[in-house]
Amino acid sequence: MVKKLRNLLLKTRQNPLVQQSLVTLVLRIFGVITLFGFTVFLTKTYSPEIVGQYDFVRSFLLVVGSICLLGCDQSILYFKGRLSGSNSLEGIKKIYFKMVGLLLLMSVLFLFIFLAIDNEFVNHYFDDPTVYGILLKSIMTLFFYGLSTLNTEVFRALDHFHVAELFRNIIKYIPLILGAILLSYFDSEVYLAVVFLIGFVFLSIITTGLLLFYFSKAKVEKETLNFTYKEIVAKSYPIAISGMAMFLLMSFDIFFLKKYWDNATVAYYSVAVKLMTILTVIILSVNITVSAKISESFFSKRKEDLAKTVRHASRLIFLMTFPLTVLIFIAPVHLLSFFGKGYVNAKEALLILIVGQGICSAFGTATVYLNMTGRQHIFQIILIVAVFINCILNRVLIPEYGMTGAAIAFVISSFFWNSISALVIYRKDKVNVFLH
Repeated sequence: MVKKLRNLLLKTRQNPLVQQSLVTLVLRIFGVITLFGFTVFLTKTYSPEIVGQYDFVRSFLLVVGSICLLGCDQSILYFKGRLSGSNSLEGIKKIYFKMVGLLLLMSVLFLFIFLAIDNEFVNHYFDDPTVYGILLKSIMTLFFYGLSTLNTEVFRALDHFHVAELFRNIIKYIPLILGAILLSYFDSEVYLAVVFLIGFVFLSIITTGLLLFYFSKAKVEKETLNFTYKEIVAKSYPIAISGMAMFLLMSFDIFFLKKYWDNATVAYYSVAVKLMTILTVIILSVNITVSAKISESFFSKRKEDLAKTVRHASRLIFLMTFPLTVLIFIAPVHLLSFFGKGYVNAKEALLILIVGQGICSAFGTATVYLNMTGRQHIFQIILIVAVFINCILNRVLIPEYGMTGAAIAFVISSFFWNSISALVIYRKDKVNVFLH
């Protein structure tokens, strides 16, 4: 086994994607350290109820924000692949401003829709008189959240990978960390969720300013491809549905735990999910790095390059996730107790999540392949079915089994969409994304 891993590592080093993936991973590791350092501070300083409310708002913003973005944060990499060989900077600049317009339109639309909903209905559903107010503040922050998210992905499309990773994994936490420290000092912990939302206003201003600086270097050329709003929406909205489905898979459990249990349970479970995201970070780091190359190789009909990229990506993901999966599985109690005594209650949920995510990591680039090769509609259907399965399982399991039920629902639905995606990819293109 050791000899096979050594040979696999030597072969993987020869891949030019490895260095970039590793640099991306290093930055993400710093992000994980920042996130967990802040989480420890949060769980040690704030009550589980306040932490639970923050996690509930964060999940809500992820889901609704993905709808408002219309998938533009992911499709920008698809269009980058389409622009290969032309004046990419000017082309991406034109696409970006159109995407910002779409984001603004969707954010305003969502605000009007939410204002039309009776506040008593929302508060009664969650049995919490403060829910409507905090959700309204979240809706009002949607545009700024979406803009900062879009800008981060545009940095990546412009090949500023390090800048994108810095904002994605480290800088985006700074406003929240500073705000949480100040709130603790002034005994105003109840405003944690509000500070979290305000942070995106500052992030959107900073990232937009930096992006405009990069765009100022673009040269206007007549032959630059110019995509219409219709083309952007046509390619982006299936990704939006897929993105929303992904966030729902990660949020239904939070919503149902909030409804049938309490904020403290949400806080405990969220820590287990954060520990699981260590594996997710590795998978996303590699997949984001290869996504544009997958698109370029596919549309250039370089099947050998495509298969090679997918194969090396799956091997790299395995090499990085397997040791961490074993480590977390061995010491779940020690890891959870680090956040506080009550968080050990999430032990069973953590074990289920870690094993499930470890298995799903073997599916390599299944998470991005279909989107990057123009099969967004297929991926959309797969994820919608997975969301339906996840919702039913959460509704059945959480009222009785709580966090354990939520973890089981997440793992079953995740395995479903990963395995089905891998089968579809193989049948369509004869490309094996599973570890081999």
